[in-house]
Amino acid sequence: MSSTDQHSRGPALALGGEKKLGGEKKLGVEEPQKKQFARRAKDTMFRFGMVWLLLLLVLWAQLTYPGFLAWGNLQNLLSQNAQLGIIAVGMTYVMIARGLDLSVGATYAGCAVVYAQLALTLPIPLAFVLTLLVGAAAGAINGAIITLLKVNPFVATLGTGSVFGGAAFLFSNSSPVLNNEPGFDWLGLGMIAAVPVSVWLMVIVFLIAGFILSRTAYGRSIFAIGGNPEAARLAGLRVEALSASTYTLVGVCAAIGGCIIASRLSVGQADVGSTIVLDVIAVVVIGGTSLFGGEGAMWRTAVGLLIIAIIRNVSQSSGFDVNVESVITGAIVVGAVALDAFARRRRG
Repeated sequence: MSSTDQHSRGPALALGGEKKLGGEKKLGVEEPQKKQFARRAKDTMFRFGMVWLLLLLVLWAQLTYPGFLAWGNLQNLLSQNAQLGIIAVGMTYVMIARGLDLSVGATYAGCAVVYAQLALTLPIPLAFVLTLLVGAAAGAINGAIITLLKVNPFVATLGTGSVFGGAAFLFSNSSPVLNNEPGFDWLGLGMIAAVPVSVWLMVIVFLIAGFILSRTAYGRSIFAIGGNPEAARLAGLRVEALSASTYTLVGVCAAIGGCIIASRLSVGQADVGSTIVLDVIAVVVIGGTSLFGGEGAMWRTAVGLLIIAIIRNVSQSSGFDVNVESVITGAIVVGAVALDAFARRRRG
């Protein structure tokens, strides 16, 4: 064999295969490319798994309930879940930062009571702002307990939820706070350009929160502390302050939700948030935000919200048993968590 032949075979051997002329298959070049393509296809399937589910649900909903895509029904679907979506926005930040807030239901109900009461004697815009400050204070308390006292988030927010809930009942004397003042129902029932005000507010919150999370240094810092708090600390990030800020944020979101539900019902009730915390966590988890922190996106939370909203809408419109709705929602939550665990094993 000549030296020229040896050099011509070298690159093929270096690639781990044989190089043949005449248009034949190049083993070692095309095979890895096929494997890479297959892996990318699988990763895409897992990454957008909930999007495919959402599309299937829309098809199922239209077949099950022919009026599903009617504009009036879509208005109803979105407005009924606006407060849930807004609180889920704040919870997304908390969970990306490797936290959890079980007190949002109590904050939500408490702020509904506060807003209804304050709006009886104060201008409605001022009552709204003061209620947001109450929500922020509740979140800040959670953040301080978790970051300064080093209490586990599950235990801390379970305890503060009980405190906030009890305070709401004491504030309202365990009675509903009725408010029929002119304009009080605008936030919950008003319309702008044929779209409910609550839906506009939800969309604005999603857009602003999504921009901050994906396009700012603050958002990148939240991902960093959720992915690896110690590495983030060594990189110079103020991990405790950043973590605490996410609890303040979800407190504000819970307050906005409380204002919406009080306005819609024209009453503030201290027991209105008894189950919303589970719904909020379900929305965020179904959307694909990881329970282990460091992963998530606002568009994912929007997908999770739509999945929950569609299931509820079709169940109520078609007269399904409420227990069927619970079974379907629970199964989707378990599937979403299992998908997240599987995706992590693949990457690991």
